[in-house]
Amino acid sequence: MLNWYENVDTLNPLAVSSRIRLARNIKGVPFPKRMNNTQKEETLESFKKLLDGVKLGNVGTLKYINMETVPEEELFAMVERHIISPDFAKKQGPKGIVISENEAVSIMLLEEDHIRLQVLQGGFKLNEAYEIAKKIEAILSEGLTLAFDSQLGYLTECPTNLGTGLRASLMLHLPILEGSGSLATIAESVSKIGLTVRGMYGEGSRSQAALYQLSNQVTLGISEQAAIDNLSAIANQIVQKELAARESLDKKSLEDSVYRALGTLRYARLLTSAEMMNLISSVKLGVEMGILEDIDPILPMKLLIETQSFSLQKANGRMTPADRDVLRASIIRERL
Repeated sequence: MLNWYENVDTLNPLAVSSRIRLARNIKGVPFPKRMNNTQKEETLESFKKLLDGVKLGNVGTLKYINMETVPEEELFAMVERHIISPDFAKKQGPKGIVISENEAVSIMLLEEDHIRLQVLQGGFKLNEAYEIAKKIEAILSEGLTLAFDSQLGYLTECPTNLGTGLRASLMLHLPILEGSGSLATIAESVSKIGLTVRGMYGEGSRSQAALYQLSNQVTLGISEQAAIDNLSAIANQIVQKELAARESLDKKSLEDSVYRALGTLRYARLLTSAEMMNLISSVKLGVEMGILEDIDPILPMKLLIETQSFSLQKANGRMTPADRDVLRASIIRERL
């Protein structure tokens, strides 16, 4: 089963991934910050009984994992694969996750809320991700009583999530808008209609590889489907702006920058994570624009995810930064 980053949307290659996240809590149980360890352990056990081993169509079987037993390298490799949030990786004390075989579904248990249900799909597939999320929510609703108020909607630790508790997001590859400085203006404009532009890892993160998350901010007074439709419409407008900006580029200069990036990746003996991401972004641009026809469209994102620092250490053991730079360059040379 392919991971989310191994799926390319041929109709919209600028859309790297779609994510639906639902925040939910159990009625009558304190929010995680208010729970003692006994309450946390009991709550995690109830989630394990409810979800562990459940089979879900094309995402495979769900598996419960006690996150206190997971080594640090794997925790932060999961962040690099966008399976868990950075805050969840750092959080101490009892916590768990339910994850599908292909990692498209990940349910963080006892993060900020009792349940942070996330569905990731490669490409522009918000509605497909939403359908999977609703199926899992139905299972949760059958086994648990979720905290819900007729006026406020789903009750959450943070008031900004009240209502639907839904955060939908699209990760878009926008190197030309980034390079021209247009993204700041776009971010300001979409903020006025309830959307936000963030870095590669969401709130508080910076952009890497010209990847940006566009997501909804409004969860109260709007339906889940309306939030998804609004996000999709604005995302399509931003994609069209990026495509128009690409068409205005000098073709020879563009080809030169793309082939220089490819040449460096094919022959470099040392690559830092930051340099790798910048170069991969240029190669991905070349693939998207048909300049590099011999590169598998899956490969740029696969390399970007799998050669980040913690992912390398998960597969090869702890290394110094210098050793990681050597191994990263070696892997990328071989793959290309």
